[in-house]
Amino acid sequence: MTEPIHALCFRTAHHDDLPSIIALLSDDTLGAAREGNEYEAAYHAAFMAIQAQSGNSLIVAEHQDQIIGVLQLTLIPGLSRGGMLRAQIESVRVSSQHRGLRVGRKLLEYAIEQARSAGCGMVQLTSDKQRIDALRFYEGLGFKPSHEGFKLML
Repeated sequence: MTEPIHALCFRTAHHDDLPSIIALLSDDTLGAAREGNEYEAAYHAAFMAIQAQSGNSLIVAEHQDQIIGVLQLTLIPGLSRGGMLRAQIESVRVSSQHRGLRVGRKLLEYAIEQARSAGCGMVQLTSDKQRIDALRFYEGLGFKPSHEGFKLML
């Protein structure tokens, strides 16, 4: 493994970041099959909706003025667990050129700290079962595969 990248900046994504984010979403086998610029209008609408919704944000990891990682962090109020606020992490991606350099670890740690600061008592995420490396990565960060996830495509 190469040396980790230390000079990372984490920030909320701007609309101008959207092309870089779309490229990251497409930068693996599964993403290449379901993402792409042909959905540009839909990505724009989704970005605007995320920005407009309180407690919902896209966080990017930037290195030398280049976006090399992204995730979506959504704060979810709930009644269960005594009205616990929880955070949902989605769409975690790191540029294929920067994987293995601890960018993902630092990005997740940043998001977890944001959730903690917001008063969340839990952070949850899902990952496709085909992403074996990602599953190991999340377990290495302390996430437990405690539930079985289900999806219904509409």
